[in-house]
Amino acid sequence: MAYIAKHKGEDPVQIGAIAKSENISQKFLESIMLTLRKAGFLGSKKGKGGGYYLRRQPEEIKMVEVMRILEGPVSMVPCVSLNFYEKCDDCPDETACSVHSLMVQLRDSNLAVLNKNTLADLIAE
Repeated sequence: MAYIAKHKGEDPVQIGAIAKSENISQKFLESIMLTLRKAGFLGSKKGKGGGYYLRRQPEEIKMVEVMRILEGPVSMVPCVSLNFYEKCDDCPDETACSVHSLMVQLRDSNLAVLNKNTLADLIAE
């Protein structure tokens, strides 16, 4: 997405150009691009001059959204997830868990960073 954002305003970007520039397997990249297209981050154009393009402005794309689509929950353990909560299999009592509050702090710190940063921030660096 960063590569596409850097080439915004040009023709749609071909997946081969991204794979070569970013040194990523084209097959692996195709699966990522399909996921991002289905999630509404990317659009695609077929045929001559085709490729991928951003459907939203880079400053409108929060990294927390992208991470959740590509990686799933932001939290390290399911019992502190805000969107994908599950009781931990090996924990009989969350309130007595010695690491629960640490995991909440980690989740909140990660969320703060990911919510604060957008795709525009990534390409500005």
